[in-house]
Amino acid sequence: MKKISQLFLVISIFLFPFSVFASDTYVSKEVNSTVDLAPNAKSAILMDVATGEILYEKNSHEKLAPASMTKMMSMLLILEHIESGAMKWTDVITVSENASSMGGSQILLETGEQMSVEDLFKGVAVASGNDAVVALAEAVAGNVEAFVDMMNKKVKELGLKDTVFKNPHGLDDANHYSTAYDMAKIGRELVKHEKVLEFTSIYEDYLRKGTEREFWLVNTNRLVKFNPNVDGLKTGYTEGAGYCLTATAKKNNMRLLTTVMGEESVATRTSEVTALLDYGYANYKIDTLIKKDTVVDTVSFDKAKQTSASIVPVREVTALSKKTKKLGDITYDVHLKDIKIPIKTGDIVGNIDILEDGKVVGKVDATVSENIDKISFLGLFSRYFSDIVTGNISV
Repeated sequence: MKKISQLFLVISIFLFPFSVFASDTYVSKEVNSTVDLAPNAKSAILMDVATGEILYEKNSHEKLAPASMTKMMSMLLILEHIESGAMKWTDVITVSENASSMGGSQILLETGEQMSVEDLFKGVAVASGNDAVVALAEAVAGNVEAFVDMMNKKVKELGLKDTVFKNPHGLDDANHYSTAYDMAKIGRELVKHEKVLEFTSIYEDYLRKGTEREFWLVNTNRLVKFNPNVDGLKTGYTEGAGYCLTATAKKNNMRLLTTVMGEESVATRTSEVTALLDYGYANYKIDTLIKKDTVVDTVSFDKAKQTSASIVPVREVTALSKKTKKLGDITYDVHLKDIKIPIKTGDIVGNIDILEDGKVVGKVDATVSENIDKISFLGLFSRYFSDIVTGNISV
């Protein structure tokens, strides 16, 4: 085993100004580039999921074999296919000879066997089944080649520069490669589909339970059992790739994601991923700048069923910063456009500038807190008459 290199003290710390991100999170961070948190890994990266901000990296753009971390892209496409309505979790897939013949990690599918999409997906997410992911790939695209085309098209959509997939499972192929950076980006996209975490957080389960072919699933990512904050994401190992892992954890309202590639053992893979996550949570924090239900303004309507409505942000906005930084005074500037009724919650009616100590540090779209409907002529007349009776208006 390689000796773990000595950690060096920070030689220099650089302070970056606030940055605004499309995810409605801003970052103020100090970058520490001298400490090697993953000395045994060929490459590594630590990322804040909300912003995509890199908190630590080491050779993160080096092209390497990703092994079964490849299945993160496969799971992403499968989930998108299900969410589009083209396939259901309860659909039953008949296993092809091609799928059942896959080597490496598997759930021992047999040619002609029938299994639900949900159980096959569990076999991928928990046990990293190569046979299961091929069966699902064929169900989604018709054949593996078409599915791989989908994978590489998605690579381009995500703007990844250093990834080429040749299969949906990650078994070694000379022209099948990725980077820690690209794997982290795929992982970040995958966890937007929170359903995946219901599967990747499972430590053990069974397939074909109660039958002669009952199969015990044990998660290849041991951190989901031993680290209470970790709820995914995907391990990998081949002789060419070494031991790899993309892991995600959530703690104190902050989700982090880290990737290590080319580790020499499960032990170093686990310990260095743990060190990366511990570093992130020890040094960074999330502050809520505005909650989704925060009322920032009120508007009145003359010709609507509701006489007024509250203006709220369309989503929560958070701030990522070093723990040593204290959040300043937060205020809001609201900019509304001409609001035409009817209007529904979620419709954009303007935007909100978020200011810290008078400086704009973030922006978010504004909407109404409830649906606003047009009032009928009879309703308008009734309101007018009521105002006369109560003295709200004079004639």
